[in-house]
Amino acid sequence: MLPFLDWLTTASRNQKRALLAASLGWMLDSMDVMLYAFVLGPVQREMHLSSAASGAMMSATLIAAAVGGLVFGVIADRMGRTRALTMSMLLYSIATALCGFAHSATELAAYRVLVGLGMGGEWASGAALVAEIWPEQHRGKALAVVQSFWAVGYALGAGIVAVVLPSFGWRAVFFVGVAPALVTLWIRRHVREPELFERERVTRPPVGQIFRGSLGRSTLICASMNAATLFAWWGLFTWVPRFLSMPVAQGGRGLNIVQTSGWTIVMQFGTFLGYLTFGYLADHFNRKYTYIAFLVIAAILVPVFASVRNPAALLVIGPFVGFFGTGYFSGFVIITSELFPTRLRATAMGFVYNIGRVVSAAAPWMIGGIAEHAGISAALGITSVAFGLAALIATRLRPHSKPVSAQSSF
Repeated sequence: MLPFLDWLTTASRNQKRALLAASLGWMLDSMDVMLYAFVLGPVQREMHLSSAASGAMMSATLIAAAVGGLVFGVIADRMGRTRALTMSMLLYSIATALCGFAHSATELAAYRVLVGLGMGGEWASGAALVAEIWPEQHRGKALAVVQSFWAVGYALGAGIVAVVLPSFGWRAVFFVGVAPALVTLWIRRHVREPELFERERVTRPPVGQIFRGSLGRSTLICASMNAATLFAWWGLFTWVPRFLSMPVAQGGRGLNIVQTSGWTIVMQFGTFLGYLTFGYLADHFNRKYTYIAFLVIAAILVPVFASVRNPAALLVIGPFVGFFGTGYFSGFVIITSELFPTRLRATAMGFVYNIGRVVSAAAPWMIGGIAEHAGISAALGITSVAFGLAALIATRLRPHSKPVSAQSSF
């Protein structure tokens, strides 16, 4: 066995199951939510939607995700991590399938809101589960593995679209999204709650504690920097498939649907490596400055990617954009899981992650609107500013005054 995987092969059965459950949940979350990004073109044509209206549809999903994150975060701290995880997965998978039955923009928007509610709750539940089961020396790598499965889900979504869309249409693409419902049966049967959570669940401190004192400072910084990174991410990656497939005369790169899916999968390979690499770096070096470095490099790379016209060059640059433009999310989940105490961990993580989604909800709509007037390349380049702002806010991070339970300093 490879030496760098010793930490995984020597883990307990429950640690491995928790890691698999959270990873599958995040992977299928990614697949379900990104199916919409890949079928933007045919949905726009059939429902006669403008680019701004299509972006607003994704924005509604993100606002709903913020609400879902808050609600399911509280559920996870009250009822358990695995129960909240399965409930959120059931919601977003069933809602994704319902999108295939939509016959108007209003119906589709309603189903996308339900998708958002479910996807918002999955992240905090799964991240808290892994953070509390895995020991400090391997927590960064374990959480990075969970985060890396977003890239797997994104690539899986691209593959599904390439296979299903040409033969069966965009509605059938959404029907595939019901698959995560099957995974919840295994999670409920085989994944136990963390012992740390079980010991402390009897005490229920008021949620308001995350807004006071040092915890309040951490909440403010994490929520604001995540708002900036999510604005950049959703603004960029919602429109990358459309950027690749849009005709050259309209500012795109003119790739067909199979090429677009292929380019996207290659880009997500870089994303996958970025997630994992961050985890190893975080367990050996300073979490905070590794996080900042990823953001700064992303801010530099995005305008380059948006301005390149040669498809072959895009194929080369794309994985690096994915590596740095998404890999920092491993840092965010590590940092936030270690900043907040067990009794409020899922609630706090759900809040700081998903309040950022409220702000980032404007990104798909804004980028779509700018693309209509200034071109899609210029619109994508604007996300670079958000990456830079997030790096600046992250300089104010500092660990809690005393590590609590599953926390550690960074």
